[in-house]
Amino acid sequence: MKRKLRWSFYGSSLVSAYWNGAATYYRGLLRALSDLGHEITFFEPDAYDRQKHRDIPDPEWAKVHVYPATREGLEHALRLGQDADVIVKASGVGVFDRELEMAVLERKTQDNRIVFWDVDAPATLDRLRASAEAPDPFQRLVPEYDFIFTYGGGDPVVRAYSEFGAKRCVPIYNALDPSTHFPVGPSSRFEASLGFLGNRLPDREKRVEDFFLAAAHRLPKRKFILGGSGWHDKPLPRQIDYLGHVYTHEHNAFNSTPLAVLNLSRDSMAAYGFSPATRVFEAAGAKACLITDAWEGIERFLEPDREILVARDGAEVADAVESLTPERSRKIGEAAYRRVLAHHTYAHRARQVEAVLDGQE
Repeated sequence: MKRKLRWSFYGSSLVSAYWNGAATYYRGLLRALSDLGHEITFFEPDAYDRQKHRDIPDPEWAKVHVYPATREGLEHALRLGQDADVIVKASGVGVFDRELEMAVLERKTQDNRIVFWDVDAPATLDRLRASAEAPDPFQRLVPEYDFIFTYGGGDPVVRAYSEFGAKRCVPIYNALDPSTHFPVGPSSRFEASLGFLGNRLPDREKRVEDFFLAAAHRLPKRKFILGGSGWHDKPLPRQIDYLGHVYTHEHNAFNSTPLAVLNLSRDSMAAYGFSPATRVFEAAGAKACLITDAWEGIERFLEPDREILVARDGAEVADAVESLTPERSRKIGEAAYRRVLAHHTYAHRARQVEAVLDGQE
């Protein structure tokens, strides 16, 4: 770009991954933009006990402004961020989302760009489509944003946003931050044949039952590990060891240790396809042997059977685990690692963002 930009980014949280799956995406992408010379200020509400469950201190590559989860706190944060060159409202902030959707557009000038960054495009689009009789206020706002960025969804999401009048919708996919996620030595805490890491969410739980729990029932002599918040009262097979919330500094060991780790898309993400979860790249960055549920577009990111294993149900997950040897697990993990370093780091994504903002893509 001809000049580096000042960014005001309004999101859920940069410093806490607690009930906040977008945290590692924000961190990787904004750190990479900072590495290119951009000045980042991240505004996040003090909500959902996230400040009590911080994973990282305030980073050197971004200023973090935590504001009270009140209208007064929001208005103060908006005043602080209104002079930026790029003002971003992310989806799923969790506090005054609808007010933010309109408020950032009120800061539009001839010299800045206003971006809606959708970290859950299927949910947003479902919300818009469900409001046909009583249109959601966001419908009329979509065409006013200079850009809609999404962290997945591919052409189906681009077409859907175009139908709602978006000037430009561009997927900026999840990726790997190799300075944060990398191979480490095994940890006895995470020894298992298969591990799954994910919070308990309504449109994920059924898939966890169908793929992870079903595979465990088929392999009673194998050890499984489950990490993430909200599973404490879920009935689980005896061979599943529930770990609770796994902090981000533990993710490398979680991914590096088991024979394989499982990725499960949420229902909405699987329906649209082209939506690899952040965990796909985190796991590949740790040289994990990854098994994923089937979704359209996998081969755009990792090659099935060589860099990733694909399963259509719990039976196929169990078969994949049973067929794995430590040697094959290692080869798949190493192939995935090479692929993501070459094509899917946040440095790649940050350069794409620059190109889009410059009108070069």
